[in-house]
Amino acid sequence: MRVIYFDTETTGLKFTDDQIIELAMLIVEDGKIIEEYDKFINIGRDLPPKIIDITGITDEMLILEGVSEKSVAEDLKSRLTPSTLMIAHNCQFDLSFVYFLLKRHYPDETDGIVGNLDWIDTVTVLKDRKEFPHKLIDAVKYYDIEEVNFHRAIDDTKALYDVTQAMIVERPDLDEYINVFGYNPKWGVSGPKFPFIEYKRQYFNKRMVGPDDILPKK
Repeated sequence: MRVIYFDTETTGLKFTDDQIIELAMLIVEDGKIIEEYDKFINIGRDLPPKIIDITGITDEMLILEGVSEKSVAEDLKSRLTPSTLMIAHNCQFDLSFVYFLLKRHYPDETDGIVGNLDWIDTVTVLKDRKEFPHKLIDAVKYYDIEEVNFHRAIDDTKALYDVTQAMIVERPDLDEYINVFGYNPKWGVSGPKFPFIEYKRQYFNKRMVGPDDILPKK
């Protein structure tokens, strides 16, 4: 089985206008990490000061270490093979950015690429297991995992891997969450609604729900 844990750092929150500046992936096959992928993207323009403050990524880093967006799109296309399981924390956000990155370079192929994958959102899982808040840093604390440099994609991805392993040990029902994303009914779904994802209203829980009550409410 092929699993990719992934995370992005971006110039902002607008999926159609903002861009990925760092993409990280841990690629796992048959339970073994076979590749650590971490690339900066030189977007050819200055970063907003707020993004520099949050991520620690600078214009100079993108200029000196960054590759082209086209190069990263090619890397994604080659790695996102059918039936690969993609895992991210707040997956709707990262999926949306990956989708629009691919769409800029492979407009006729992108829907097929992302539609042939499976997706798990660990925020959706966490909301069924732990009380608010549900950021990755909170999950790391809940599961007593060593903290990392949050807001850097590769470090977040490594933390995500450890969180997911802890979730599997806690209760091995992650398969039930494949292609199901919960959303806050107060705010609705952020970004595009993908046809291969089932979106469900999800409220906060104060404790782990029983095995018969997992998954967001209809």
